[in-house]
Amino acid sequence: MALLRKTYGKDNVRVMRVDRDADRHEVRELTVRAMLTGDFDETFTRAENAASVATDTVKNIIHVVARENIALGTELFCAAVARRLLELYPDVDSATVSGHETKWQRLAVDGVPHEHSFVLDNNGKPFAKVVATRAETATESGVSGFTFMKSTGSGWENYLQDRFTTLPETSDRLAATAMNASWRWRDVPRDYAAANATVLGELLKLFASTYSASIQDSLYRMGMAALEAVAEISDISMACPNKHYLPVNLSPFGLDNANQVFVATDEPHGQIECTVGR
Repeated sequence: MALLRKTYGKDNVRVMRVDRDADRHEVRELTVRAMLTGDFDETFTRAENAASVATDTVKNIIHVVARENIALGTELFCAAVARRLLELYPDVDSATVSGHETKWQRLAVDGVPHEHSFVLDNNGKPFAKVVATRAETATESGVSGFTFMKSTGSGWENYLQDRFTTLPETSDRLAATAMNASWRWRDVPRDYAAANATVLGELLKLFASTYSASIQDSLYRMGMAALEAVAEISDISMACPNKHYLPVNLSPFGLDNANQVFVATDEPHGQIECTVGR
C-alpha cells in the first residue's frame, strides 16, 4: 500500500484583529485555515513525528502574524502566514492558507459613523407575532440574531470572587452579542416599520455611546431608552449571549497584546436576559 496524498494543518482558527492606533478603530475578523504539505510521510506511515510541526504551533503562528500585521487585508494576511510557515520549516513544501472574513459594518449613531462600534453585515431577522382572541388582539415585534459589538468602552469588574473564580477583571474589553429582542405594543403606532427602526436605533445608540459596566448594565439602560423613545410599546425583552473575544496570550513569543488580537469563541457563552417595562 502507498500513501498517495497527505496534508495537515489547522482549521477554523478564528482571530479578531483590532487596529487601535487611532481613536477610530478598525476591526478585522477572519476564520483561517492553514494546511501544509512536505516531507513528513513517515508521520503517516511509520508513526514518526520528528519532521512534523504541531497543528497547535500553526495556530500560534497565525496569532503571531496577526499581532505583527494588525492592519493587513485578508489576501495579504494569508500570504504573510504562508510565508512565515515556509520560512520557519524547511520540510514544508507548500502552505495553503485561506481566510473567510466576518464582515463588520461601522455603526452609525444619529447619522454619524461611530468610532468603535459595529454591526454584523446582512444582520438580523425582523419578526412580528400576533395573538388574537375574540376579545382582543396582542401584537409583538422584534428582531432575532441581531449582532453588534464595540471594541472598547466595556468592562467586567468587582464581581463575586471565590476559589472557583479564574476570570481576571478588566475595565476595557471587546463586547459583542447576537441579540434576540421583542417589544409588545400597547397602542398601534402610526408606522410600524418606522417605530421598529426607532426602537432598534435607540438600543444600538445607547450601547455604542455609553460605557458598559456589564452586558446586564447595558441591557437595562437600552430597554429604558427604547421605552422613552417609543411611547406605543409597553415593554421590551432582550436575550443576549455574551459572544466572547478572548485576548490571545502572546507573551510566550515576546509580544504584547494591548487588546488587539482576540480568539473568537461561541461556546460556552454567557447568557444575559431581561425585560424592561413601564
